[in-house]
Amino acid sequence: MQSHQPFFLKSGLSLMLICLPFILMAQSTRIFHMHIDDNIDPRMNRYVKLALEEAENQESDIILIEMDTYGGAVNDADDIRTALLDTETPTYVFINKDAASAGALISFACDSIYMAPGASIGAATVVVQTGEAAPDKYQSYMRSIMRSTAEAKGRNPEIAEAMVDESIYIEGISDSGKVLTLSTSEAIKYEIATAEVISVTDALEHAGIYDYEITEFELSALEKIIALVLNPAVSGILILIILGGIYFELQTPGVGFPIAAAVIALTIYLIPHYLHGLAAYWEIILFFIGLVLIGLEIFVIPGFGIAGISGLILTLGSLTLIMLGNDFFDFSGVPTDQIYSAMGAVSISFALSLILVVVGSMRLHKSSFINRLALTTTQESSEGYQVNFHQESLVGKIGAAYTVLRPSGKVEIDGKIHDAFTRGDFIDAGTAIKVISQESNTLKVKKA
Repeated sequence: MQSHQPFFLKSGLSLMLICLPFILMAQSTRIFHMHIDDNIDPRMNRYVKLALEEAENQESDIILIEMDTYGGAVNDADDIRTALLDTETPTYVFINKDAASAGALISFACDSIYMAPGASIGAATVVVQTGEAAPDKYQSYMRSIMRSTAEAKGRNPEIAEAMVDESIYIEGISDSGKVLTLSTSEAIKYEIATAEVISVTDALEHAGIYDYEITEFELSALEKIIALVLNPAVSGILILIILGGIYFELQTPGVGFPIAAAVIALTIYLIPHYLHGLAAYWEIILFFIGLVLIGLEIFVIPGFGIAGISGLILTLGSLTLIMLGNDFFDFSGVPTDQIYSAMGAVSISFALSLILVVVGSMRLHKSSFINRLALTTTQESSEGYQVNFHQESLVGKIGAAYTVLRPSGKVEIDGKIHDAFTRGDFIDAGTAIKVISQESNTLKVKKA
C-alpha cells in the first residue's frame, strides 16, 4: 500500500509559503511619534535623546517626528542631527508648519520629509541674539553640516547650502541673493520633500502604511522638571536664590533657612545641567573655590580685597559656564546667542540679588520672624545691663596685630586674641600695637 505522507507534507509546506506574506502583513507597524515644536535648545536636545532611546527600547519600526520650529542653537541641532543619522530605525518628519534654521538641518537628517500645505523649510543662516548674521566661521560650519547631511540622505547638497549662504547661486532655484527657503510645492519639486500631506495619518498612508500602532512619547514628571530647569529664565531664578541665600546666611548666621534655600537651589540647578552634559567637573569645582575665597575674605581677612573679588568672579563665571557647552573655555561650537543668554541670566540674577540684599537688609530687622530669633531691643547700661569680657583693664598694654586692621580686626595681647579697631588707621598684621581704650568687649588700639 503506497503512503501519501510525502504528498501531505509538500502540500502543507506550500500552504505555509503561500500564507506567510499574509501572516507577516497581519502584524501592525509600530510607529513611534514625537514632537519638535519648540526652540532647539538643551531641553529639546535632551527630549530627542530620550525619545530615540525609548524608540529603540520599544523596537519601533518607524520614528515619526512632527515638527514646527523656527530653529535655535546650532550645537544642539547638530547633536539631534547626529543622533538621527546614527539610528537604524527609518525616520520620517512631518513639517506641520515651519522647519526653519536648525529645524531644516534636523529635517534633512530624516529619511523622508512630508510637508503640510503652506509649510516651509530653509533659512538656516546662523544668527546672533540681535538677529544679525553670526561670524563666517559659524556659517561655514553650518554650510558643511547641511551639505553632508543632504548628501547622506540623497538630497541636493547645493540646495542645502543655499539655505545657509545667500551667495550660492543655483539657476532657477536660488538666484535672488537671499538665503533659500522652500515652500511645500517647491520642496517636492526639487526632491527635498516626499509629498504634501495634511496630517500624520495622511503621511503614513502615503508611505503605504495602513495597519499601524502609534506610541506617543511623553516625558516623565522628573524629566519635565529637568527640562524646565534648563530654561535660562528658570536657571536665572535659581541663581538669584543661590546668591541671595548665601548672603543672608552670612548676615544672620545660625538662622539656617537662607543657606538651606541656597543649597536646594544649587542642587536643582546643577543636577539637570550635569545630566545633560553641560556642567563639567571643573566648572563645579570653580564654583566651590569661589565660595571658599569669599568665605576667607569675610571671616579670615576682613575687607574686600583680592580674595573676595576673585571669589565673586569665579562664582559668577562658573554659574555662567555651567549653562554653556564649552570645552575648557573653547566656545567655537557654542552659538553667540546662547552665550549672551547665559551671561544675561547670571548678570540679571546678580543685579537682582544686590537689590534684594539692600531691600532685605533694610526690612530684615523689622520682620516678625527675625524678632523671634534675634534680640532687636537695645539694652541700656542705665537699666543695669553691662557687658565686659575682660577680667582686667588692658589699657596701656602692648601687643601685636593678629590680622590686618582695616580699621577693625584682631590683636594678640599676652597670648590671647581680642577684637580691636583703630582710629581709622590701617595696621598690618604683626605690627606692634598699644591699647588706648577699652570699650565693652572691643579694644581701641594704635601703633605702639
